[in-house]
Amino acid sequence: MSQVTRRELSPGVWLRAVHTEKFKSAYLSFTLLTPLNRKTAGLNALIPYVLRRGSVGHPDMESLSAALDELYGGAIEAAVRKKGETQCIGFAASFLDDAYTLDGEKILESAASLMGELLLFPYTENGGFSPAYTEGEKANLIDRIRSQVNDKRSYANQRLTQEMCRYEAFGTDRFGDEESVAAVTPEALWEQYQKLLREAGVEIYYCGSARADRVEAAVRIALAALPESQKRQEPSCEVRVTAGFSPNVVEESMDVTQGKLVLGFRTGGQTCWETEFSALSMCNAIFGGTTLSKLFMNVREKLSLCYYASSVLEPRKGIMLVSSGIEFDQYQTAKTEILMQLEAIRCGEIEDWEMEGARRTLIGAYRAMLDDQSRQEEFWLGQAVAELSEGPEELASRLEKVTLEQVKHSARKLELDTIYFLKGKEG
Repeated sequence: MSQVTRRELSPGVWLRAVHTEKFKSAYLSFTLLTPLNRKTAGLNALIPYVLRRGSVGHPDMESLSAALDELYGGAIEAAVRKKGETQCIGFAASFLDDAYTLDGEKILESAASLMGELLLFPYTENGGFSPAYTEGEKANLIDRIRSQVNDKRSYANQRLTQEMCRYEAFGTDRFGDEESVAAVTPEALWEQYQKLLREAGVEIYYCGSARADRVEAAVRIALAALPESQKRQEPSCEVRVTAGFSPNVVEESMDVTQGKLVLGFRTGGQTCWETEFSALSMCNAIFGGTTLSKLFMNVREKLSLCYYASSVLEPRKGIMLVSSGIEFDQYQTAKTEILMQLEAIRCGEIEDWEMEGARRTLIGAYRAMLDDQSRQEEFWLGQAVAELSEGPEELASRLEKVTLEQVKHSARKLELDTIYFLKGKEG
């Protein structure tokens, strides 16, 4: 059984420690939380990658690799994520848990120290970031941005989000855009880095056999040089509601052999902060969130209208995306059938096995999370951004109580906002 504690180390700096003896590895992450913004997203995304290139004590990748080898082959990776309208940047580390070292050696303190060094004492040249490191990581980040188009399913979802949230922060990609990254200079990057250290919220996560007090002591030492600040920003997220407008339709052509149809719904204000969110989660699972869903069983399997069809929620933003792969000439038929499946839920046309299958799948996913350290960290980071305290078990227990009437009510609040269709080039 794990024990989860959360404490504020200083204004805006939080530690969540999960004490468990289930794993042979320990997991530690340092994350800076800052509002997602088109002007700074590329700058922010670049920072952890440049920091990961070297520190004062380990100025290059070779010396960093040697330091990680001393931690029984531990790994520290740069992480750039997007939670609602918060950009989350920093490091995630995995290393052998102290309970499994050869001579009772303590690794936590050394791992935390190395991560703190990477975050707070970067390798510099002339008082700023190395131009060579900056240019190298700019090229890598631009490659990451460009490569997103290679996965057409993911790309279509991204384009839907950009169009649907064109005038909202959520429409910004976690990596920023190619043009803004290309324009970054070492000086501008250093200035933004210093600003983040002063103003970004800080979320620290640990999962392993060490007790919370020991984790806190190790982290306090590792981050002793972090500036004290009363200005650390708290995450926020704008939630919009579509009120009876006709959906915006966006069509694009590329050299593709399979069409990508994505429907973007506003959830009518249903977000992770609302008590009705458990019903929305069930609604999503019944609609397209599982392999027992109406989209999968009917639109894909029974009618063969789609190569795939699924739905996913963004719990902080109040958005649901329905993603499907179709033949180009099946656009109207597939769209109509997808909306008919949603209408069936609104009318309560849900079999008992659909309700219970969705419930058991969602509850099983929460419980399976307890067996995966990285998924737990991802979950708790999302909870931190939303400033929520409920754990997987509590959310699972809420699902047990969701009724058919609540699912119907939740489905009726969904409003189609934007349609995106990626089709092939004619001729």
